Amino acid sequence: MSRRVKIALVQSNAWDDMAVNVAQISALVRKAKADGAEFVATPENSGFMGLNAAANIAAGKPEDSHPALKAFRDLAREQSVWLLVGSLAIKPEGANRNFNRSYLLAPDGSIAAHYDKIHLFDVDLPSGETYRESNSIAPGSEGVLAALPFATLGMSVCYDLRFPGLYRGLAQAGAEILSVPAAFTRTTGKAHWHVLLRARAIETGAFVLAPAMWGDHPGNRQTYGHSLVIDPWGRVLADAGDGVGTVVTEIDLDEVAKARAQIPAWNNNPAYTLPPVARAAE
Repeated sequence: MSRRVKIALVQSNAWDDMAVNVAQISALVRKAKADGAEFVATPENSGFMGLNAAANIAAGKPEDSHPALKAFRDLAREQSVWLLVGSLAIKPEGANRNFNRSYLLAPDGSIAAHYDKIHLFDVDLPSGETYRESNSIAPGSEGVLAALPFATLGMSVCYDLRFPGLYRGLAQAGAEILSVPAAFTRTTGKAHWHVLLRARAIETGAFVLAPAMWGDHPGNRQTYGHSLVIDPWGRVLADAGDGVGTVVTEIDLDEVAKARAQIPAWNNNPAYTLPPVARAAE
């Protein structure tokens, strides 16, 4: 069986109109499929990006009645494509916060797997931007592996990227591809996006697929774009740069075994014993 597969990343610009966001992404997914993609991935917050936490909470819907999820399931079935929906706001019954949930949809439109973002971004940036994901999002608690016809996928979302232990665990459990859909801020994106994604690929010997949100959004939020496909050696195979669009590239899954044979650090994980911290005399 061929270990080569065409991957597409969608780079979109979401606002506070779910129908418009879904329409934009759907058009890009159709283009990616027309360009030969077998697996298409969209960014974090593919359904909605609101003015504030209250707006984002209100936009959350239960899984069984979420209009964006239904539309994307129909789209995966229509296009007969594996579709990773970067994330949607899913409201658990009786909860006052949403899960930031990433979905893997099969070509028949069924839900093959889902993952709830574990690490939440709470910060005050020097630029004046303030983020409190914990105001509107409930954290997940489990890593998720999903079986694709051509590889095993390890799922994550955005701020998870800064926690390498998650990716080490996914790789050791069998992941050959790591998905990192994101809405990285422009400030942190310029400084850290490429280097962190390349580091996760090198550390795990896995392909990294990072579809990213781009542009200006409600609440003076700005996202970085630069959706990336990175190989297990840390090489950038595709970079969407700025703007709305797609990138399509072919990956060879045999490169995973080659990289891991050359540098087996992904599987060499001893337990470290550290000495007590030395304290200066008072």
